[in-house]
Amino acid sequence: MHPVSTVAGTIDRPPPSSWASAQAAAAAGDHARAIALLESLLRQQPALAPGWFLLSTQLRQIGREQDAWRADLSGVHASSRDRILLEAAMAMNAGDLDTAAARIAGRDDPPAVRMAGEIQWRRGDMSAALALVERAVALAPGFDLARDFLIRLLLQNNRLADALDHADILAASPMKHPGYDLIRASVLVRLGDQDGARAIYERLLALKPDQPQVWQNLGHALKTLGRQEDAVHAYRQAVAHQPAMGEAWWSLANLKTVQLDAPDIATMERALATLAPDRATRQEDIFHLHFSLGKALEDAGEDEAAFGHYDRGNRLRRTMIRHDAAEFSAEVAAARDAFTSAFFAAQGTGGCTASDPIFIVGLPRAGSTLVEQILSSHSMVEGTMELPEMMMIASRLQSRVDDGEFPDFAAMIASLTPADRLRLGEEYIDRTRIHRHTDRPHFIDKMPNNWQHVGLIRLILPNARIIDARRHPMACGYSAWKQHFARGQAFSYDLTDIGHYYRDYVALMTAFDAAAPGRVHPVLYEQMVADTPGEVARLLAHLDLPFEQACLAFWTNKRAVRTASSEQVRQPIFTDGVDHWHRFARWLEPLERALGPALRNWDR
Repeated sequence: MHPVSTVAGTIDRPPPSSWASAQAAAAAGDHARAIALLESLLRQQPALAPGWFLLSTQLRQIGREQDAWRADLSGVHASSRDRILLEAAMAMNAGDLDTAAARIAGRDDPPAVRMAGEIQWRRGDMSAALALVERAVALAPGFDLARDFLIRLLLQNNRLADALDHADILAASPMKHPGYDLIRASVLVRLGDQDGARAIYERLLALKPDQPQVWQNLGHALKTLGRQEDAVHAYRQAVAHQPAMGEAWWSLANLKTVQLDAPDIATMERALATLAPDRATRQEDIFHLHFSLGKALEDAGEDEAAFGHYDRGNRLRRTMIRHDAAEFSAEVAAARDAFTSAFFAAQGTGGCTASDPIFIVGLPRAGSTLVEQILSSHSMVEGTMELPEMMMIASRLQSRVDDGEFPDFAAMIASLTPADRLRLGEEYIDRTRIHRHTDRPHFIDKMPNNWQHVGLIRLILPNARIIDARRHPMACGYSAWKQHFARGQAFSYDLTDIGHYYRDYVALMTAFDAAAPGRVHPVLYEQMVADTPGEVARLLAHLDLPFEQACLAFWTNKRAVRTASSEQVRQPIFTDGVDHWHRFARWLEPLERALGPALRNWDR
């Protein structure tokens, strides 16, 4: 075991006899003697990190969990004086990951193992990172910062049940910290437990009300639960405490049914002015404010000024993300060329035969939330949320091509055996089970981007149903462009990119319809608005579901809704939005030009 270096570089060594005696007692299972020796030793040398970690293991052996937890925390604190760890941390933060890894090579103490995990995470090796951070927590269960990092890694890997287990442990730390409650709330949000998250936020605000970020988080939970007035109050509290908090302003504007008034516009304009000197570091607030002002001015009928703010917000946001339209088109073309009628015929039967999933795909702002709300009002269908599992499976398969295992996408897909297809389909069913909270036989996966993976869905889940929610490309494109999405949808911040993306979408869905006729049921937003009863009846018939009147009264459904359309689907269908884009048509020429033939054949 490594002795602990001080900041000055000298070694803090325990008296050999005391340390050896403590280690011997621990090895012999004489926990009481080991604890007594270690406590005496650490009173003299509190910077001896290995001593604290050994003391922790001995205390746990006799059931003194809280004392063991504190011993781990003391060991972590003592390690903060370790010169080698400090040098490795400085190299890591400077981006010199090789030097950082070399400095801690061979070490197996909890702080070094945790740092090795972060190095692997920064290198992009998530599997190695998870294994190392999990080991750090196993070595020192009271290492709160390592457990916090582990939860974040688990969330990135969508291992939500594991993340919640660790969040529950962290929340019980003797070192109470509101950040631990907040990360537990974030896990609950991902699991769809908005009420659980709401209770945490309200408790934290009762203790300390001047926390704009917590007010904003509370607003998100309340909005999802359909408590609009309470959500508005929470967002108002956030901007009252921090007037330049762009995301809170956008959250208010994004309720769609709330109109920001002249005093709000003035406040946001002042906030933009105050942020100007810090533009480089406050970009998130700035583009959120531009989107918010765009919505406020659009509601006020000041279309040119509104478009100007949307444009500035989109231009700024576009500089912060990566989207290569040509590269994306090539990926879509590869999928289109791989999943042909001949390919499906050659594959024969296979995959997981579960008929539970109903996928709603398409572009954002095309009416998918409306379709979801209608279907989730049926007694046999459970609404969940936009689930990432299919995209994660697809990404993992694509990585086999990117890593050189296969020459192209078609070769990789063709290599999947019936056993592979069954395993992948069962993996999807297993991984999505955590989002299901009823015994209804069907559930909805409303991830719109799954249109890219309809061929894969057909291959591994042949009995799953697919609904294509589609809307006029100019209306859909403009609506997506003026909408800032919390994550994903990198194509949506440039009108030309949107046009190309829509064109790729139509081309792939047309090709898939030719390869697997009738497997996808189209729902055109304009037709759903014009003839809701007829469209709902056709939709349910395609799904082999009996007609239920509740599907026509979908706005009475009290389920949580997380998307930008959450408040709109809590009202009866209205027609005002169908042609709204015409007000801005004179500025949408880049979108129209990029759409090309898709503008003419989008509804075929």
